[in-house]
Amino acid sequence: MLNWDEFHEDETAVAEQPAPVAKPQPAAEPRAEAVREETVRAETVREGAARYAVADQDRLARARKSLDELDVAAGLEELEMGAARIEVDDKQMINARADLNQLVPFKYEWAWQKYLDGSANHWMPQEVNMNADIALWKSQDGLTADERRIVERSLGYFSTADSLVANNLVLALYRLITNPECRQYLLRQAFEEAIHTHAYQYCVESLGMDEGEVFNMYREVPSVAAKSAWSLKHTQSLARPDFNTGTTETDQELLRNLIAFYCVTEGIFFYCGFSQILSMGRRNKMTGVAEQFQYILRDESMHLNFGVDMINQIKIENPQLWTPEFQDEVTQMILEGTELEIAYARDTMPRGVLGMNAAIMEEYLHFICNRRLAQIGLKEQFPGAQNPFPWMSEIIDLRKEKNFFETRVTEYQVGGALSWD
Repeated sequence: MLNWDEFHEDETAVAEQPAPVAKPQPAAEPRAEAVREETVRAETVREGAARYAVADQDRLARARKSLDELDVAAGLEELEMGAARIEVDDKQMINARADLNQLVPFKYEWAWQKYLDGSANHWMPQEVNMNADIALWKSQDGLTADERRIVERSLGYFSTADSLVANNLVLALYRLITNPECRQYLLRQAFEEAIHTHAYQYCVESLGMDEGEVFNMYREVPSVAAKSAWSLKHTQSLARPDFNTGTTETDQELLRNLIAFYCVTEGIFFYCGFSQILSMGRRNKMTGVAEQFQYILRDESMHLNFGVDMINQIKIENPQLWTPEFQDEVTQMILEGTELEIAYARDTMPRGVLGMNAAIMEEYLHFICNRRLAQIGLKEQFPGAQNPFPWMSEIIDLRKEKNFFETRVTEYQVGGALSWD
């Protein structure tokens, strides 16, 4: 194989050979000019290569000198050279001393499976056709004022809510959860939150809405601001660089954050808006926006289930945290979230619309509240509350079928995982 040194030597040898004397041929003047240009180019290349070779040798010498002077002691201490291999029992949700860079052996197979399921359920907002929504939104009599209010409020709240969740994952939870397979899922969830924010932006842009008004709604509309402020309150302490777990107080603070974001923000605050938009889609209105929300709801349901499993695992491994006083506090938190979502429902539905009203939504939210409490082992607070929207469960559980708009499979998988009926 030819190397650059040989190439340079060959070039030099060729250049040093005397050029043959050509007989004068007047008709070949253009050819002579081309030869001269080629000779100049070759000389330029040779000079440049020579300069680069000198510089390259200098860089290499400096790199070698730097390595000779490198003190690797600190790095070796960090790596704990010769340490025993990780055992499953070394792993735990919080305060683990096991090496976080070693994904296997798995301790929580369910966390890894949720990562795989989330990766298979990949989708992008641009895949959804928004043409019918654009025409309906621009039409003077396409939607009622109450229906428009629901679309605007939903995009206004969700456009920043998923950003708040993503910030909590990246700035607080990822650092404090000490299990690699759970961290793997948290990375996937953070990416999905980015897709969701992208989806809301895509809807706002497609419909030609005022982007500043929609994205700033969480600081302008009281019912939207109250929910966002409640969520933010539970991120502040964990996001501090000096916050660390390891005591009962700080471990409970982390558990409090997990319950606030998974059981309330994603488990209650999203459900009024989801049911409103999906009800609109069932009536063949704003089908593109509804399809986006359907895929988001599927993702959020998986986020919720993962969060509940993580909360319960922490309880198992740290029973001292789950005191009667803490249980009472957590129950209060979930009730607060329910009341905030009921207030949001009253604001977004001052009158009956889409086959629902604030009173029906209140019962639905009481039903959801009971579910969240039961999922983490707490007593239901609204005995007998029923689900007035059974079709919501059907949408969440629907697998490998075309959705109600007949536009694409609802189990939006990619590559070899995609299965079309």
